[in-house]
Amino acid sequence: MPGAAAIGRSLRLYHDKARRPLLDAFYARFLGPGDLAFDLGAHVGDRASCFRRLGARVVAVEPQPALQRALRLLFRGDDGITRVAALLAAEEGEGVLRLNRANPTVATASDAFIAAAAGAPGWEGQEWDAALAVPRVTLDALIARHGMPHFMKLDVEGYEAEALAGLSQAPHALSFEFTTIQRDVAHASLTRLTALGFRRFNASLGESLRWEFGEAVDVAALRRWLDALPATANSGDIYASLEPARLRAEEGAWPER
Repeated sequence: MPGAAAIGRSLRLYHDKARRPLLDAFYARFLGPGDLAFDLGAHVGDRASCFRRLGARVVAVEPQPALQRALRLLFRGDDGITRVAALLAAEEGEGVLRLNRANPTVATASDAFIAAAAGAPGWEGQEWDAALAVPRVTLDALIARHGMPHFMKLDVEGYEAEALAGLSQAPHALSFEFTTIQRDVAHASLTRLTALGFRRFNASLGESLRWEFGEAVDVAALRRWLDALPATANSGDIYASLEPARLRAEEGAWPER
């Protein structure tokens, strides 16, 4: 299992109080009091904490037992959050999660993700050194049990397209993580989202929480942007909303053209 030191580093990094105003302002365009949010790949719960500060109810899905324990401690006594210990997939059953005990942030169920990371700049020294059998759950099953979310954040290390294959109805808005070592996964995820009816998109690099486009763009423009990114961009999140105004930069805010 991931070590306490590695989890402690993640807790200090992602729960830095200085980040909270930026997080809250960014996600307030998607969530408000009484809304439902899915934090899919909850890790150490920084997004789930943000969603709770905004007044949303949260379903936090995290397959790693050590991180589940951290989430249980973080949210003890909070009946506005439901924790689910499972792996997102296209079908229910049992799956295998590959653990990186030195860096639990990048646990994955994708062998292709591990192969793509091998030798890639910026991914040096990563080692997936343990495996864990975990139950699989689909997004449709989560919706059937907990309701349709106003927003879902999906961050499952190269398994995003697989997870979205288990979704047959469009939520109000969602985000999914992409990496430059697996642009094919991002393209497959975009294909799934357009099949679900999403037509307008935006993106944010890394942890910047700043839009790359001043206005929402169509999928063709988003694909061109994705393919043109340098490898050093590494990762980010793509956002889709049934209400494109949510994907618009505020006046005078990022980006400056």
